[in-house]
Amino acid sequence: EKLILYFHNDPLTMSGSKTTEERLYLLNNIDRIIFNSMWSKKRFFIGLPDQSKFSNKTFVCYQSSSKTKINFKKKEKIISFIGKLNRAKGYDLFGETIIKILNKHKEWNAKVIGDEPRERLYYRHKNLKILGFKNNKFILNSLKKISISIICSRWNEPFGRTSLEAASRGCAVIISDRGGLPETTPSAVILKRLSAKDLFIAIDNLINNKKKLLELQRQNHLNFTYTHKFVANIIDDIRKSL
Repeated sequence: EKLILYFHNDPLTMSGSKTTEERLYLLNNIDRIIFNSMWSKKRFFIGLPDQSKFSNKTFVCYQSSSKTKINFKKKEKIISFIGKLNRAKGYDLFGETIIKILNKHKEWNAKVIGDEPRERLYYRHKNLKILGFKNNKFILNSLKKISISIICSRWNEPFGRTSLEAASRGCAVIISDRGGLPETTPSAVILKRLSAKDLFIAIDNLINNKKKLLELQRQNHLNFTYTHKFVANIIDDIRKSL
C-alpha cells in the first residue's frame, strides 16, 4: 500500500507540517508528496537539510483548466475581480481602484464574481456589476469576454486558480507577486508594489495601450500550459514512479 500526500495550501500553515520535525516525519514515512506549486514545495523545505535527498519523493502537480479557442475580436471592455471579497484577496484595493478607473474610462465596465459573508466591503458605480457567487462554468464563459482580470492578493496564494483560468481564456492578467501566483502564467503584469496607486497605473496603462493589451491577451492564451492533459500526464508519471 502506497501513501501519497497532496498539499494544496501553504504547508507551514497546515496541521501536521508546521514544524521541521513534522515535515521530516512526513518525508520519511510518505511514499510521495505532491505540491500544487514550486512556491509551496520551497516552503515545505524551509529549515530542512539536503532537499535533493528527497527528490524522488516530492513532485509539483499544478491545477489545470481546459483550453479553448478565443475570438479576441469579441473581447469586451470589461475588468474582472473573481474570488473572495476580502482584504486578504485584495478586494479593498480593487474596489478603491476600480471606481477611479471607471470614472476616467467611462466606456469600460467591471464585473465582480464572488462573495464574503465575514467581511463587508461595499463599492458602487453604475458601470460596476457585483454578481455574487457563480459556478465554474459561468466563470469560464465570462472570462472569454473579459479583457483584464485582476488578482491582487495580499496573502501568499499557494498557486492561483483565478489567474490560471483567466490566462486560459485570453485575458490580460494583473497579479501581485505573492506565493505561487507568478507561476500561473509567464505573461502576467506583476505589481511591483501592492497598492491602489500601482494597481491604477497598471490598469490605466493597458487601457491606454490597446496594442499592449491585445499582445498580453494573446500571449496568455498562446502560452497556456496547464491543460487537463498536461496535468494528467504529470499524475501518470507520479503513479508510474511508485
